[in-house]
Amino acid sequence: MSSHFLQAFGLQVFKLVVWLALLAVIFAPLEALFALHRTPGRWKTAPADIAFYFLNSLLPLAILAPPLALLSVGLRLATPHAYTAAVTALPIWARLAAALAVSEVGGYWGHRLSHEIPLLWRFHAVHHAPRHVDWLISSRAHPVDQVFEKLCALAPLYILGLVQPTPSGAGLAGLIAIFGTLWGFFVHANLRWRLGPLEWLVSTPAFHHWHHTNDEHRDHNYAALFPVVDRLFGTHHLPKAWPPTYGVDAATPAGMLDQLLDPFGPVRPARPEASKT
Repeated sequence: MSSHFLQAFGLQVFKLVVWLALLAVIFAPLEALFALHRTPGRWKTAPADIAFYFLNSLLPLAILAPPLALLSVGLRLATPHAYTAAVTALPIWARLAAALAVSEVGGYWGHRLSHEIPLLWRFHAVHHAPRHVDWLISSRAHPVDQVFEKLCALAPLYILGLVQPTPSGAGLAGLIAIFGTLWGFFVHANLRWRLGPLEWLVSTPAFHHWHHTNDEHRDHNYAALFPVVDRLFGTHHLPKAWPPTYGVDAATPAGMLDQLLDPFGPVRPARPEASKT
């Protein structure tokens, strides 16, 4: 293993430590002051959540980088030059707006399929297993689930030529990924805030907390940023109340390693429908 690789890896880890510290400085006081739910003993599961944070910040994107680069180069060779030139000539704001819309729809369907297809749900259930929701839960997910959902959100950008195999193109994809990740911490936050009409425009903690509910209203609110996508596809649910319960039906392993290995175990029955009340 080269010293260059070790230095690059160490720098990436250092950046993640800095980001985690900044996120903690922002969200820990906010959740202490404006908590929707009090969660005594939360610190007991925090080390596993932090481990998931580092794992999912490093592994999924490293896995996705080579196939996305090959996809981009291959599509560039196969796409008519006139189309590529037209997309490249768009103002940066237009490309960014189009990229956000395309990424949002792709991410929506990747997320929705993770709930509707039993095999995918086995991996996605790791994220829904906790019976509480706060900012640190945003990173608690299986890497296989993260690879699939990020692929659904990013691959269409390359297919449509909105991201090119250039430093600026990679920067655009990275900007979208970073913004989506940071917004994910906010919408998971344990905050009792309601933002009025703004909730119809962008995803908020109330919007995403209803995605984590485990009552008859579960399997809604898949969009990462824009609730209009859920309204478009009939999966929007945002009442004035807050969810009564979180989690999943099946018992889940307590340890992080067991949670990572559990989806590869014996096949379980398909996820049952929540009982209607």
